[in-house]
Amino acid sequence: MSKLGFKERIGYGLGDGASNIIWQTIMLFMAYFYTDIYGLSAFHMGTMFLVVRVFDAFADVYAGYLADHTQTKYGQFRPYLLWFSLPFGIFGALTFYTPDFGETGKIIYAYISYTTLSVFYSLVNVPYCAMINNLSQDANERVSMQSYRFAFAALGGIIVSAVALPLTKILGNGDLQKGYFYGMILMGALSTVLFLICFAMTKERYVKEIDKTQKFSGIYKELNILLKDQNWRCIFSLNIVNLIAGILKTGGAMYFVNYYLHRPDLVSVVLSIILGAKFIGSMFTTTLYGKLDRLLAYKMAMTGQAAVMIALFFVPADYIVLTCVVVGIIHFINSTATPLQWSLLSDIIDNVEKKSGKSLSGLVFSTNIFAIKIGIAIGGAIIGWLLTMGGYVGNAPVQTESATLVVRLIFTVIPAMLLLSLILILKKYRSSEEPDNSLTRIAAENEPARH
Repeated sequence: MSKLGFKERIGYGLGDGASNIIWQTIMLFMAYFYTDIYGLSAFHMGTMFLVVRVFDAFADVYAGYLADHTQTKYGQFRPYLLWFSLPFGIFGALTFYTPDFGETGKIIYAYISYTTLSVFYSLVNVPYCAMINNLSQDANERVSMQSYRFAFAALGGIIVSAVALPLTKILGNGDLQKGYFYGMILMGALSTVLFLICFAMTKERYVKEIDKTQKFSGIYKELNILLKDQNWRCIFSLNIVNLIAGILKTGGAMYFVNYYLHRPDLVSVVLSIILGAKFIGSMFTTTLYGKLDRLLAYKMAMTGQAAVMIALFFVPADYIVLTCVVVGIIHFINSTATPLQWSLLSDIIDNVEKKSGKSLSGLVFSTNIFAIKIGIAIGGAIIGWLLTMGGYVGNAPVQTESATLVVRLIFTVIPAMLLLSLILILKKYRSSEEPDNSLTRIAAENEPARH
C-alpha cells in the first residue's frame, strides 16, 4: 500500500488552512462584526445565522452528492478546489462589506452575501474533506492526515486572529467598516492561493470507477443508506451538539474579553492563544492517546475540557494571566480530540461501502458538514437570543450585570454542559470490527515526521 509522504501531508493540511482563513473569521468575528460594526441588532444577527445556515446545510448535502458522481482527469474531489477557490475568496471579502443601503437594504445584503459565501464554502470544503479516503486507504494514516489538517486549520486561524484586527485598523484608517472589508480582501486572496497549492500537492490514488447507473439512483436513495447506519446517525448528532458548543466558546470570546475582562486591547492576544492552542493540540493527538481506544480517548477529552470550562466561570475578571492560561488549556484539549472524531467518518465510509457496495465519501462528509452547519446556525442564534434576553446593547462601553452574566455563561458553562452530553451520544456508537482501533501504530509512524 502506498504511503503518503511528508510533502503530501503538508499539501493536504494547507487545504484546511485555506478554509480556515475564512472559516475562523466567521467563527471568531462574524457575530461581533454584524452587531458592533455592520449595525444589525443581536436579534437580527441571531435569526440570520439560523436561517442562512439551515439553507446552506442542505447545499452541503447536494455538494457531496455531486462530488460522489464527479469523474475528471484531475480526480474526483480535487477539481472542486480548482473550480471554486476563487469565488470563495471573493465572497469571503464581500460578506464583510458594509453597504450604504439603509436598514432593510443592509439586512437583505447580509442575507445574500452570507448565503452565497456559505454555498461556495460547501463547494470547496465538502470535496476537500471527502478527498482523504481517495488519498489513503489506511485508517491509521487517515488519523495522521487529520492531525496535519487540523494543525493547519488552526494555523489559518492564528493568521486571522493575529493579523485581522490590526489590519482592520491600519487599512480602514479609523473606519472599521472599510477596514474589515479591505482586510478580508487580503484574507480571501490568501485562501485562494492556499487552496490552489493544496490542489497541486495532492493526488487521488484510490479513485473508484463510478458506476454510471448510480447517477440515476437519486440522492434520496443514497441518503437512505446512511440513515440506516447507526454510527452515521450517532456522529451526525454529535456534530450538531459539538458545534453548538464550539460556536459559543469561540463566537463568545470577543464579548467575554470586551465586556467581562474589560480588556478590548487583549482580543487579538486571546484569539491567538485559542488558535495557537488548537495548532499545538492537533499535533499531539497520537502522543497523548496513542495507546487508547479512539472512543475512550475522545470521551476523556470532552470530560476534561468541560471541567476546565466550568472552572473558568469562577475565575475573577482581574486574573488576566490565569484566564488566558485556562482558555489555552480548553482549546488544547479540544484540538487533541478533533482528529479522533473525524477519523470515525472514514470508518463509516468504509463500512457503508462494504454493506451497500456504494462509495459515498462525499455524502458522508457533506451530511456531517450539514450537521456542523446546523449546529453553527443554532449556536449563532443562541448567542443572539441569549444576548437579547440579557439586555445586551451592541457597541455599548459598559453592559448591565445581566448582560455580563449571559456573556460569561455563553463562553463557559453552557458549552461545557453540551460537551458532557456528547458522552451520552457516543454510547450508541459501535466500534469498528477492525482489530486495531487504537492509535499505537500511527504514533510510531509519525514520530520521525515531527523532527
